[in-house]
Amino acid sequence: MSKKSMKSKAREEPKNIGKAEYHAELHSLHIELVKLQKHFINCNDKILVLIEGRDAAGKDGVIKRIVKHLSPRETRVVALGKPSDRDQGSWYFQRFVPYLPAEQEFVLFNRSWYNRAGVERVMNFCTDEEYEAFMQTVLEFEHMLVRSGIKLFKYYLDISRSEQKSRLEDRRQDPLKQWKISPIDAKAVGNWKNYSEARNQMFARTHNPVTPWTVVRANDKRLARLNLIKDLLTRLHFDNKDESVLLVNPDIIFQYQESYLQNGMIAP
Repeated sequence: MSKKSMKSKAREEPKNIGKAEYHAELHSLHIELVKLQKHFINCNDKILVLIEGRDAAGKDGVIKRIVKHLSPRETRVVALGKPSDRDQGSWYFQRFVPYLPAEQEFVLFNRSWYNRAGVERVMNFCTDEEYEAFMQTVLEFEHMLVRSGIKLFKYYLDISRSEQKSRLEDRRQDPLKQWKISPIDAKAVGNWKNYSEARNQMFARTHNPVTPWTVVRANDKRLARLNLIKDLLTRLHFDNKDESVLLVNPDIIFQYQESYLQNGMIAP
């Protein structure tokens, strides 16, 4: 395949999935997730999933679908708010440590320590020195977690500028989504280019063989949710896994490569 045709293919949006098909697939994946939980409880595994992405990328939605039928005793969702004065005067990673998984636990971070590489960097909530210190130490921190037995997965939900704008407007109009609105939302679209540059730096400096970044093209929420769950289940071992329901779409979910910033697989 020529470079021209590869570039053209990469920019194509995946076909939508119907509501009935989506719910049928999701039901099958929920069964696999319950199998997974039974297995990691029996084996004392520690699983940690980081869900990152721009405002309105669909982080809440995918996490909601993952945990829907899992035991709340062994499953935790962490969505930390604004750092306190004490947090700001502590080691940066300290506020995240109490929420890390113990044996038999599955923890999902809705945004994580990578806030420093994204929102904090773009909105000037941290200094250049603090940002650089984070970039130089984050992989040491993650590799230490992996050596301690934590199975760590990093997902980035990627959406287009037009899709973000549409979702943020829908958020403002929907009375049931008012809780999602924040002052940062109003600046998200205007800071699109700055967020792209921050994201690209984050990928370039923190993608690695031990804790790689997995990118999810998330303009279609249903396809993003299904493929992220499939990818996670594929990468974890558990008994009686049904491989037939875990076929991922490589046009939707893939490990980061720098070339994807040029060919349209990752939104500019």
